[in-house]
Amino acid sequence: MLHLRLIVPTDRVRPVLELLEGDASVTHLVVLSGAAREPAGDVVLCDVAREGASAVLSALRDLGIPEDGSIAVENVDIVLSAAGEKAERDAPGLGTDAVVWEEIEQRVGDEVELSATYLVFLTVATIIAAIGVLLDQPILIVGAMVVGPDFGPLAAVCVGVVLRKRAMALRAAVALVVGFPLAALLTLGAVRLLDVVGLVEKSMLLAERPLTDFIWRPDALSWVIGFLAGIAGIVSLTSAKSGALVGVLISVTTVPAAANVSVAVAYGVYDEAWGSTVQLVVNLVAILLGGVLTLLVQRTFWRQRALRPKRTRQAQLVAARARREARNRDRG
Repeated sequence: MLHLRLIVPTDRVRPVLELLEGDASVTHLVVLSGAAREPAGDVVLCDVAREGASAVLSALRDLGIPEDGSIAVENVDIVLSAAGEKAERDAPGLGTDAVVWEEIEQRVGDEVELSATYLVFLTVATIIAAIGVLLDQPILIVGAMVVGPDFGPLAAVCVGVVLRKRAMALRAAVALVVGFPLAALLTLGAVRLLDVVGLVEKSMLLAERPLTDFIWRPDALSWVIGFLAGIAGIVSLTSAKSGALVGVLISVTTVPAAANVSVAVAYGVYDEAWGSTVQLVVNLVAILLGGVLTLLVQRTFWRQRALRPKRTRQAQLVAARARREARNRDRG
């Protein structure tokens, strides 16, 4: 379940309470009249089943609560309550599958900036992958995929496209378009430095590398793997009980390819550099396509589930009435 803490302007408490009381997924409703000071208003507390959370939050936004008050959302790990169990039973679908769009938007919003931290992690991951390529060591590729932060911007692009958040999608795209070339350039310099000090050499790149040569040999399976990785990453992002590393681990399809480009260019093996570039582009496009399609399916499914129950129609009517009352006050 999710716990909501609302600060509601006094003149909108009644429609908010009607909305919450009329929704079967809401329970444990508490009202603290006049408790809020900044912004001023009443504090309303409640718990809501994840399956119904997005519809409730959308209706509260329609009432203008974020503009004149606030909405804070927290995950609740343990709820011992018969009323809470009833709310979860009455909500459509399963909580583990539920998508709270406001939560997803907030989560990926922190991943869209081209920050120094993002560049450091991406560069370090690419250098680790470059060494793994030269040594033909999959364990180092695994290490690079754990460090790589690139799924954050990839997920933000997908969410921005599906939710029509153009600014989010553009900022995330900039993080990818600028981040990968910069990380590859710094990795190229690192490879040359390692070569100068005698830790690596060109013969390592030209030698047989059966465990890692797939990185620069794209084929139809590269597209399939990238597409599946996009699906897995988005499901891990939207699911309430997914493994935290799933989204991070799919960087195995991108970071090693960027690293192989750097190594191949450093040693003048341009056919391998070109193959790695194609692999990187194919994987990025496939991941984005898989992620966008997954979000579209989830959005369509949950929109249909949310429109079926009577409680949601009632919430929409309450929100519409509140908007009419607000317009009448403004005209008066």
